Amino acid sequence: MVRETSLSVSNLILPCFVREGQNLSEPITSMPGCHRHSLDRLLVEARGWVELGIHAIALFPVTAPSDKSSSAEAALSPDGLVPRALTALKDALPQLTLITDIALDPFTDHGHDGLMSQDGRILNDETVEVLCEMSVLHARFGADLVAPSDMMDGRVGAIRNSMDRAGFGDTGILAYTAKYASAFYGPFRDALDSAPKSGDKKTYQMDPANRREALLEADLDEAEGADILMVKPGLPYLDILRELRDRTTLPLAAYHVSGEFAMLKAASANGWIDYDRCLMESLLCFRRAGADLILTYGAVDAARLLT
Repeated sequence: MVRETSLSVSNLILPCFVREGQNLSEPITSMPGCHRHSLDRLLVEARGWVELGIHAIALFPVTAPSDKSSSAEAALSPDGLVPRALTALKDALPQLTLITDIALDPFTDHGHDGLMSQDGRILNDETVEVLCEMSVLHARFGADLVAPSDMMDGRVGAIRNSMDRAGFGDTGILAYTAKYASAFYGPFRDALDSAPKSGDKKTYQMDPANRREALLEADLDEAEGADILMVKPGLPYLDILRELRDRTTLPLAAYHVSGEFAMLKAASANGWIDYDRCLMESLLCFRRAGADLILTYGAVDAARLLT
């Protein structure tokens, strides 16, 4: 009767990896229980997720090295993996909310989220132009929400304007508002083979030491037309999540990232913690801090525990 915070399956979003091929579910070593699914297998798995009550997934494509380039042309191909996945999923499971990643790191041969100059600088405005085209492409093929994770300046407003002009005013934007240059992303980059080939992402992702910068980013994203704001990573940044909850009336999301998930799995495998209890406690903490939505690789496990 007096419990202050609740957690339900409707709060959960499952990030999932799609790859080329047929009848493939390739385990990700650094993320036990997670797989890179070929599209046919993804459809089978997605039906099971829906039966568990999971209402939303976030798609991340695994791009073959031969399809990567410095200009990320594959990100704009209408025959690409993401457009095909959107079409297939919408046809098979129209009730499932589909969220697509808007960033170039899966498609660039250098592994950065943006286009790069000859001297190694990330080209903000040129990248935003590509992100706008990418967002319109995904909206055309059925994305319910596009999620710019790149952290380029001004990209939320540019994407909103581009989608509106193209007739996709109902497609929402889940903005990676406070995405920190974190060490907790390692297993995810392993899953996509998207780690930077040189340098790091500190010139465009946020310094983990900064709090006020997150408030500025939130104000900018909200003014530019974001529908949902997100904090990433999760548990180490619950203070940031709480600050944003007190500042905005927009829905808030938090990303329980690959490193956090992998630590739970590794500690559990060694018998040091109870995975189920620690997972549920972690997710409840996101809700207590103010998250409406939680992206977590433990969504399927949590859904089973909640039903």
